[in-house]
Amino acid sequence: MPSDIGWTGLAASVVLVAVAVGLSMVRRLGLEAGLVWAATRALVQLLAVGVALDYVLDVERSIAWSWAWVVAMVFFAAETVRRRARDVPRLFSLALVAFGAAGVVTIGVLFGLSVFPLQARTLIPLAGMMVGNSMTATVLVARRVFEEMRDKRDEVEARLALGLPSRDAARPYVRAALRTALVPQIEATKAVGLVFLPGAMTGLILAGTEPIDAVKVQIAVMYLILGSVATTVTVVALGVQRRLFTRDHRLVVPARPVER
Repeated sequence: MPSDIGWTGLAASVVLVAVAVGLSMVRRLGLEAGLVWAATRALVQLLAVGVALDYVLDVERSIAWSWAWVVAMVFFAAETVRRRARDVPRLFSLALVAFGAAGVVTIGVLFGLSVFPLQARTLIPLAGMMVGNSMTATVLVARRVFEEMRDKRDEVEARLALGLPSRDAARPYVRAALRTALVPQIEATKAVGLVFLPGAMTGLILAGTEPIDAVKVQIAVMYLILGSVATTVTVVALGVQRRLFTRDHRLVVPARPVER
């Protein structure tokens, strides 16, 4: 039977936030305000999104509203990536390209091959999972490429001095950054089902869906996430690499600030 916790159940779940706050107080972690703020912000944001989705997902509403929602998600995600990796030059436009490429690849496959029907009710959640799960890896790879080029500047310039073009001089460091960004998602994909039940599957089961049907949806979602993460980190890593070299193959990444 579908699960509907109701407003009373939602209010009761706040007890779990109180548990977290209590543990922070007992252990003197000083995180009480942060926990309350995080829980309150999540509540307000999700309720606002729920109201907006109720409008956008109306069966009589044009799917153009859903595409506009997806575009807004991509722009917001690109801005979030830029803010979290401020040292990386012109990252906003690069993140836009990366999320756009991931969208073309993953959403194109899922809808183009009729894995899911193209509807507002499927487009927005799948695009959200694609963008949301790619953000952290995108920030990580951008920072890692930048820091590798900066911290190993002497090695890179030595390789350039030996006559290697910038692409070849940077290749080992870009490869290391890509591995660092992709490994967590690979490990999460391997552990799914054995160590934890992921969110999409859990939500479907709680909503009353048969477990095997929930599993099929979850597998497609996991492949969506894996493909989107691989696409975004590759585009961003190669883009950051190009922006840290001039056309005549000189490294232009600034040196690390001297700590005083």
